[in-house]
Amino acid sequence: MQLSLTRRSLMLLSAAMAATAAGADTTTPAPAATATATPAAPATEKIADYGIGDVGAKIQMAEYLSLTCPHCEHFHAEIYPKLKADYIDTGKLRLTIHEVYFDQLGLLAAMVARCGGEMRYIGIVDMLYAQQRDWAAVDTIDAAVVVLKKIARVAGLADTDVDTCLHDQKSAEALVAHYQSSIATAYPNNSFKGTPSFIINGKPNTDMNANMAYGDLQKILDAELAK
Repeated sequence: MQLSLTRRSLMLLSAAMAATAAGADTTTPAPAATATATPAAPATEKIADYGIGDVGAKIQMAEYLSLTCPHCEHFHAEIYPKLKADYIDTGKLRLTIHEVYFDQLGLLAAMVARCGGEMRYIGIVDMLYAQQRDWAAVDTIDAAVVVLKKIARVAGLADTDVDTCLHDQKSAEALVAHYQSSIATAYPNNSFKGTPSFIINGKPNTDMNANMAYGDLQKILDAELAK
Protein backbone atom coordinates (compact mmCIF):
# COMPACT_ATOMS: atom_id res chain seq x y z
CA MET A 1 0.00 0.00 0.00
CA GLN A 2 1.42 3.36 -1.04
CA LEU A 3 1.50 6.52 1.01
CA SER A 4 3.12 9.88 0.47
CA LEU A 5 3.39 11.17 4.00
CA THR A 6 2.65 14.88 3.93
CA ARG A 7 0.90 17.33 6.21
CA ARG A 8 -2.00 17.20 3.77
CA SER A 9 -2.31 13.44 4.29
CA LEU A 10 -2.69 13.93 8.04
CA MET A 11 -5.14 16.79 7.56
CA LEU A 12 -7.29 14.56 5.35
CA LEU A 13 -7.25 11.85 8.02
CA SER A 14 -8.36 14.38 10.63
CA ALA A 15 -11.06 15.72 8.34
CA ALA A 16 -12.43 12.21 7.76
CA MET A 17 -12.62 11.63 11.49
CA ALA A 18 -14.37 14.95 12.07
CA ALA A 19 -16.89 14.24 9.30
CA THR A 20 -17.79 10.88 10.82
CA ALA A 21 -18.26 12.44 14.24
CA ALA A 22 -20.51 15.12 12.82
CA GLY A 23 -22.85 12.53 11.37
CA ALA A 24 -22.86 10.19 14.35
CA ASP A 25 -25.88 9.35 16.48
CA THR A 26 -25.74 11.85 19.35
CA THR A 27 -27.39 9.38 21.72
CA THR A 28 -24.33 7.11 21.61
CA PRO A 29 -20.81 8.46 22.15
CA ALA A 30 -18.68 8.01 19.03
CA PRO A 31 -15.31 6.26 19.30
CA ALA A 32 -12.51 8.66 20.05
CA ALA A 33 -10.95 8.17 16.63
CA THR A 34 -14.06 9.56 14.97
CA ALA A 35 -13.44 12.97 16.50
CA THR A 36 -11.11 15.61 15.08
CA ALA A 37 -7.57 14.31 15.43
CA THR A 38 -6.02 17.78 15.67
CA PRO A 39 -5.77 18.51 19.42
CA ALA A 40 -6.09 21.98 20.87
CA ALA A 41 -2.72 21.40 22.53
CA PRO A 42 0.04 18.92 21.62
CA ALA A 43 -0.68 15.39 22.78
CA THR A 44 1.66 14.49 25.62
CA GLU A 45 0.73 10.85 26.27
CA LYS A 46 3.73 8.54 25.89
CA ILE A 47 3.22 5.91 23.21
CA ALA A 48 5.23 2.68 23.19
CA ASP A 49 5.89 0.55 20.12
CA TYR A 50 5.30 -3.08 21.02
CA GLY A 51 7.20 -6.04 19.67
CA ILE A 52 8.13 -9.68 20.02
CA GLY A 53 11.45 -11.40 20.59
CA ASP A 54 14.59 -10.95 22.65
CA VAL A 55 15.23 -7.23 23.18
CA GLY A 56 18.95 -7.99 22.99
CA ALA A 57 18.77 -9.93 19.72
CA LYS A 58 21.49 -9.28 17.17
CA ILE A 59 18.92 -8.39 14.52
CA GLN A 60 16.57 -5.56 15.37
CA MET A 61 13.78 -5.42 12.78
CA ALA A 62 11.19 -2.66 12.66
CA GLU A 63 8.07 -3.24 10.58
CA TYR A 64 5.90 -0.29 9.55
CA LEU A 65 2.45 -1.75 8.92
CA SER A 66 -1.19 -0.84 8.57
CA LEU A 67 -3.82 -3.16 9.97
CA THR A 68 -6.06 -2.42 6.97
CA CYS A 69 -3.28 -3.08 4.43
CA PRO A 70 -3.82 -6.31 2.40
CA HIS A 71 -0.11 -6.49 1.54
CA CYS A 72 0.69 -6.46 5.25
CA GLU A 73 -1.87 -9.20 5.81
CA HIS A 74 -0.17 -11.27 3.10
CA PHE A 75 3.25 -10.82 4.70
CA HIS A 76 1.81 -11.68 8.10
CA ALA A 77 0.14 -14.84 6.78
CA GLU A 78 2.87 -16.15 4.50
CA ILE A 79 6.22 -14.90 5.83
CA TYR A 80 5.79 -14.01 9.50
CA PRO A 81 5.14 -17.57 10.82
CA LYS A 82 8.44 -18.76 9.30
CA LEU A 83 10.26 -15.66 10.49
CA LYS A 84 8.94 -16.22 14.00
CA ALA A 85 9.93 -19.89 14.10
CA ASP A 86 13.42 -19.48 12.63
CA TYR A 87 14.56 -16.12 13.99
CA ILE A 88 12.28 -14.67 16.68
CA ASP A 89 11.69 -17.78 18.77
CA THR A 90 15.38 -18.71 18.55
CA GLY A 91 16.50 -15.36 19.98
CA LYS A 92 18.13 -14.12 16.79
CA LEU A 93 15.68 -11.33 15.98
CA ARG A 94 13.50 -8.78 17.74
CA LEU A 95 10.53 -7.50 15.73
CA THR A 96 9.10 -4.13 16.71
CA ILE A 97 5.83 -3.00 15.15
CA HIS A 98 5.22 0.60 14.13
CA GLU A 99 1.60 1.29 13.24
CA VAL A 100 0.73 3.33 10.15
CA TYR A 101 -2.74 4.87 9.90
CA PHE A 102 -4.04 5.27 6.37
CA ASP A 103 -7.60 5.59 7.54
CA GLN A 104 -9.90 5.89 10.52
CA LEU A 105 -10.55 2.15 10.64
CA GLY A 106 -6.86 1.33 10.86
CA LEU A 107 -6.54 3.64 13.83
CA LEU A 108 -9.55 2.09 15.57
CA ALA A 109 -8.14 -1.41 15.03
CA ALA A 110 -4.81 -0.33 16.49
CA MET A 111 -6.60 1.08 19.53
CA VAL A 112 -8.31 -2.28 20.04
CA ALA A 113 -4.99 -4.13 19.72
CA ARG A 114 -3.39 -1.80 22.25
CA CYS A 115 -6.34 -2.12 24.61
CA GLY A 116 -5.03 -5.48 25.79
CA GLY A 117 -1.63 -4.07 26.70
CA GLU A 118 1.73 -5.34 25.56
CA MET A 119 1.09 -8.94 26.65
CA ARG A 120 -1.98 -9.32 24.41
CA TYR A 121 -0.94 -6.96 21.61
CA ILE A 122 0.81 -9.39 19.25
CA GLY A 123 -1.94 -11.98 19.67
CA ILE A 124 -4.64 -9.45 18.84
CA VAL A 125 -2.69 -8.24 15.80
CA ASP A 126 -2.51 -11.88 14.66
CA MET A 127 -6.30 -12.16 14.91
CA LEU A 128 -6.89 -8.81 13.21
CA TYR A 129 -4.91 -9.94 10.20
CA ALA A 130 -6.45 -13.42 10.17
CA GLN A 131 -9.93 -11.84 10.11
CA GLN A 132 -9.08 -8.68 8.20
CA ARG A 133 -11.75 -9.25 5.55
CA ASP A 134 -14.41 -9.58 8.23
CA TRP A 135 -13.88 -6.13 9.74
CA ALA A 136 -11.96 -4.05 7.19
CA ALA A 137 -14.32 -4.64 4.27
CA VAL A 138 -17.62 -3.80 5.98
CA ASP A 139 -19.81 -0.88 4.93
CA THR A 140 -19.78 1.17 8.14
CA ILE A 141 -17.52 1.94 11.07
CA ASP A 142 -20.21 0.70 13.46
CA ALA A 143 -20.27 -2.68 11.72
CA ALA A 144 -16.48 -2.88 11.87
CA VAL A 145 -16.47 -2.11 15.59
CA VAL A 146 -18.88 -4.99 16.20
CA VAL A 147 -16.38 -7.41 14.66
CA LEU A 148 -13.41 -5.76 16.39
CA LYS A 149 -15.11 -6.24 19.73
CA LYS A 150 -15.72 -9.93 18.96
CA ILE A 151 -11.99 -10.32 18.29
CA ALA A 152 -11.21 -8.52 21.53
CA ARG A 153 -13.50 -10.86 23.47
CA VAL A 154 -11.58 -13.87 22.20
CA ALA A 155 -8.44 -12.17 23.51
CA GLY A 156 -10.06 -11.89 26.93
CA LEU A 157 -11.17 -8.26 26.85
CA ALA A 158 -14.58 -7.14 28.08
CA ASP A 159 -16.74 -4.94 25.86
CA THR A 160 -16.65 -2.23 28.50
CA ASP A 161 -12.85 -2.19 28.38
CA VAL A 162 -12.85 -1.92 24.59
CA ASP A 163 -15.44 0.87 24.72
CA THR A 164 -13.21 2.77 27.12
CA CYS A 165 -10.21 2.37 24.81
CA LEU A 166 -12.13 3.41 21.69
CA HIS A 167 -13.48 6.54 23.36
CA ASP A 168 -10.11 7.66 24.66
CA GLN A 169 -9.66 10.82 22.61
CA LYS A 170 -6.34 11.69 24.24
CA SER A 171 -4.86 8.35 23.24
CA ALA A 172 -6.20 8.67 19.70
CA GLU A 173 -4.53 12.05 19.33
CA ALA A 174 -1.30 10.77 20.86
CA LEU A 175 -1.23 7.78 18.50
CA VAL A 176 -1.61 10.00 15.44
CA ALA A 177 1.11 12.34 16.73
CA HIS A 178 3.41 9.38 17.46
CA TYR A 179 2.78 7.91 14.01
CA GLN A 180 3.66 11.21 12.37
CA SER A 181 6.84 11.62 14.41
CA SER A 182 7.95 8.01 13.92
CA ILE A 183 7.61 8.10 10.13
CA ALA A 184 9.28 11.49 9.83
CA THR A 185 12.25 10.30 11.90
CA ALA A 186 12.73 6.91 10.22
CA TYR A 187 11.99 8.12 6.70
CA PRO A 188 13.03 11.79 6.37
CA ASN A 189 12.19 14.01 3.40
CA ASN A 190 8.96 12.13 2.66
CA SER A 191 10.92 9.00 1.71
CA PHE A 192 8.36 6.60 3.16
CA LYS A 193 6.81 4.65 0.28
CA GLY A 194 4.17 2.44 1.84
CA THR A 195 3.40 -0.61 3.92
CA PRO A 196 4.83 -2.93 4.85
CA SER A 197 8.23 -1.25 5.13
CA PHE A 198 11.18 -2.61 7.08
CA ILE A 199 14.23 -1.32 8.91
CA ILE A 200 17.02 -3.75 9.76
CA ASN A 201 19.44 -2.71 12.50
CA GLY A 202 18.62 0.94 12.00
CA LYS A 203 18.73 1.03 8.20
CA PRO A 204 15.70 0.96 5.86
CA ASN A 205 15.79 -2.13 3.65
CA THR A 206 14.09 -1.54 0.31
CA ASP A 207 14.71 -5.13 -0.85
CA MET A 208 12.17 -6.41 1.65
CA ASN A 209 8.53 -6.47 0.58
CA ALA A 210 5.31 -8.36 1.18
CA ASN A 211 5.70 -10.59 -1.87
CA MET A 212 9.33 -11.61 -1.41
CA ALA A 213 10.29 -15.25 -1.17
CA TYR A 214 11.14 -16.38 2.32
CA GLY A 215 14.50 -17.63 1.08
CA ASP A 216 15.40 -14.11 -0.02
CA LEU A 217 14.51 -12.79 3.41
CA GLN A 218 16.70 -15.44 5.00
CA LYS A 219 19.67 -14.28 2.92
CA ILE A 220 19.21 -10.72 4.22
CA LEU A 221 18.91 -11.82 7.84
CA ASP A 222 21.71 -14.37 7.71
CA ALA A 223 24.01 -11.70 6.29
CA GLU A 224 23.24 -9.58 9.35
CA LEU A 225 23.94 -12.49 11.67
CA ALA A 226 27.28 -13.05 9.97
CA LYS A 227 28.51 -9.51 10.64
